[in-house]
Amino acid sequence: MGIQLRIRFLTSTPLDIRRGSGTYVGIHVLARALESLGHKVEFETPRRHLPVYTLERLLFNRRLRPSPECGLTVGFDMDGYRIAGGAPHVASLKGVIADEVLFERGFTRRTMAVQARCEKLHVHRAGRVLCTSRYSAERARELYGLAELPAVVPELIDLAEWRRLLELHAARAQRFTVLFAGRHYRRKRIEVLLGAAELLRACIPQLEVRIVGSGPCTAELHRMAHRLRLEDTVSWLGDVSRPELAAEYNRAGLFCLPSVQEGFGIVLLEAMAAGKPIVAARAAAIPEVAPHGTLVEPESVEAMAAGIEELYRSSERAAAQARAGADWVRQFDAPRVAAKFLQAVCTERSNG
Repeated sequence: MGIQLRIRFLTSTPLDIRRGSGTYVGIHVLARALESLGHKVEFETPRRHLPVYTLERLLFNRRLRPSPECGLTVGFDMDGYRIAGGAPHVASLKGVIADEVLFERGFTRRTMAVQARCEKLHVHRAGRVLCTSRYSAERARELYGLAELPAVVPELIDLAEWRRLLELHAARAQRFTVLFAGRHYRRKRIEVLLGAAELLRACIPQLEVRIVGSGPCTAELHRMAHRLRLEDTVSWLGDVSRPELAAEYNRAGLFCLPSVQEGFGIVLLEAMAAGKPIVAARAAAIPEVAPHGTLVEPESVEAMAAGIEELYRSSERAAAQARAGADWVRQFDAPRVAAKFLQAVCTERSNG
């Protein structure tokens, strides 16, 4: 495509890895990949930060105005719902909030329900809707009442940059290490990993579970780990920088994702590119993203423990899975996915 686009990205996701998690990574890597193809990407983000994230998002959207000089506007998740419908506008869902909210409760559920209503308006007003997986596309059509299935453009990873970070931040573990990285939401089911760790202590004496991230469930998870007497088994790392995260992948013997709701799961790509085998729940988009992984029954402590123990005891199986992942992840390299993204959004641009 020879025409240079001026693309406007609307996002209230915090633009750093510590707070923005995988959503930030996906948006940031996509922008860099588009720029490397000769296009111009302009970010519009909140200028005012509030203690309640949902209120910050609502204020950000209230202040948005159309930008006729941009050839295309891409609003991520709910962002852009008030201005969609004019100039060429794409709603790009990194996850389906109405699906995520079903797994939460309390204050988190109430605030996310507000976001879901805004996201529903967004997808109905936008000229085109993108999702990151077939699972998310199907959930968006069902929960938001869309007439058509949204187009699927997967998440992406800058393999060259990620491997550079891995080389620069080498780390070794003295124990058999299981890594989890992600926001501490209820849908992530980190408690399943903690329960598995309790079961595995007897058969893997040198087990260490290292947990990256924070979130609404952090305090509750710490209390659970204390009840299970996992102080010598579980390390809580909190939010980490990108280089620190690379070191954690290097240190890990395997990556574990017990989540029962994933719109995609960029952490799975990171684990594959780091040459790590994966144990994860057979749920949501995970089988699409990591079909070669050890996928176990969702919400089963026993199944999760058995999956981890299987790879611990079979270095050959772990190595074979790591090789399969390294090959599988190539299709998600940033230049390839950016080209797919352009093909999808330019359909909206031509229609607009």
